[in-house]
Amino acid sequence: MSVPSAAQRALPLPEAFSPWRSLLRGARLVALLTLLAVAWAATQTGVFRGDLINAGGWALVQQFFAAALRPELSPAFLRLTLESTLVTFAYAVCGLALSLVIGLAGGVLSSEVWWLVHQRPFVARPGSPWLIARGALALPRAIHEVLWGLFLVRILGLDPLVAILALGIPFGAITAKVFSEILDETPRDALRALLNSGAPPGHALLYGLLPRALPNLLSYTFYRLECAIRSATVLGVIGAGGLGYQVLLSLQSLRYGEMWTLIAALVLLSGITDWLSARVRQVLGAPARLEVNLAPGCEAQAAQLTRATPSSRGLLALLGLAVLVVPLALVYLQPDFGRLVSPRTQALLGQMLAEMFPPDLSGDQIARLLQLSLQTLAMSIVAMAIAGLFGLALAHPAARRERGPRWPYWLTRGGLLVLRAVPAPVWALLFLFVMFPGPLPGALALAVHNLGILGRLIAEAVENVDQRPTRALQHAGAPPLHAFFYSTLPMTIPQSLAYIFYRWEICARETVIVGFVGAGGLGRLLTEQLSSFDYPGLSATLIALFGLTFVVDMLSTVARRPLR
Repeated sequence: MSVPSAAQRALPLPEAFSPWRSLLRGARLVALLTLLAVAWAATQTGVFRGDLINAGGWALVQQFFAAALRPELSPAFLRLTLESTLVTFAYAVCGLALSLVIGLAGGVLSSEVWWLVHQRPFVARPGSPWLIARGALALPRAIHEVLWGLFLVRILGLDPLVAILALGIPFGAITAKVFSEILDETPRDALRALLNSGAPPGHALLYGLLPRALPNLLSYTFYRLECAIRSATVLGVIGAGGLGYQVLLSLQSLRYGEMWTLIAALVLLSGITDWLSARVRQVLGAPARLEVNLAPGCEAQAAQLTRATPSSRGLLALLGLAVLVVPLALVYLQPDFGRLVSPRTQALLGQMLAEMFPPDLSGDQIARLLQLSLQTLAMSIVAMAIAGLFGLALAHPAARRERGPRWPYWLTRGGLLVLRAVPAPVWALLFLFVMFPGPLPGALALAVHNLGILGRLIAEAVENVDQRPTRALQHAGAPPLHAFFYSTLPMTIPQSLAYIFYRWEICARETVIVGFVGAGGLGRLLTEQLSSFDYPGLSATLIALFGLTFVVDMLSTVARRPLR
């Protein structure tokens, strides 16, 4: 076999860059607007200011990382860590169970296909009931679970039920949105055949659509379990207990050895969940945790991602596991469901609503909200620009490969696991050690946390892409990195950018939690209003946050459209 010459190994530039050229031609306007938005956001968050670094905080950072060599391993603290881990996991399981109930009902009712099969002709667009169902899910999705927790604490008191509801309500709305998109993007040929043969709409959906959508529905369910564990950790900010609460206490008291022990427990819990999710997805034949870039009605593309229906034995095993774990978690937490219907709860709910309305919409308040909304928007843009750029850079070493050394894969995946396991408020406090308070530390904290999530998602997109063009370039003599840049990367860019824009929607909500620790934006204003019991101002801030989330959702949807 002859060795390729240097001329043969060289990639012809016009042909090598053709994937990039076609990609940029389809999304040139989106790329230009994104660059302008990032430049504006960098200016708003103070990236170009000269007084960013607080040199006096470096000693605390050195102490923090030095403590990694001597974590707290006393029996009493290890017992506390184990109990906190069980509490966090139980919150995540119970919150996920509630969100699935809400998500399944809301996903069906807010899907286009549900309303289409109940009207004739089938090809018509859904009417106002579909819009009402979609709109009803927008408000609970816009409010972060920490805010739900703060409201529910005042009404229900300190009870495990608060954490379950704070996770279940917004997660249910998010799950309903994604479930509806999965149902709408599932091929409808079997559904149409059943409808044309005279089957009732409900039976046609149950037998013609749901089995084909089931692998992706279950895959996303396990992805939400990973998200639920991270959110259950964040609920420690409001004193809900668990690992997040213990991490916050240790950080505030500068007990870094304890904090490293708790971080190790967080990484271990997240790693086990990731592994379990990956194994379940392999059984289901759903290669990706999340698909957010399918064009509505594009059945050929959807068919490639909808694998064979899982076996009844596998479904029964999953159902049996859920039936076992959820009751055990409820028994362990012992939430008081009677508080939901108690007269005290109804009185406190009415009192809080009376105090919040009408909202404070004075001129000064609107001006302040507009300024902080723009600051919050800028924080989310900077965070996602950093996370997306480094996520794309880490996609190659973080992707599983058939050949080559394995240590870059394990090292990169391990680093990404640590980044996403540590809550964003903890990263914000660490950045505030060495930076002056403002929006930039919050943006960097969100960037680091979301890098852990995006890096994993983009790496999986690289793993699932067709590898034949890459192997062809390698067989022609191209180095592995060149083959990745010229073939794999341009093919995964649309899905990777779709992930980035999808995470931007979530990042806009997460700006609230870094604001609670003094990192700027609307979150810091909410903290001030809650501490001063300014409920009219609080309701006005929530309206601004809802409007900001709606705008980001719309911009994200529009930006993802040219990438399909």
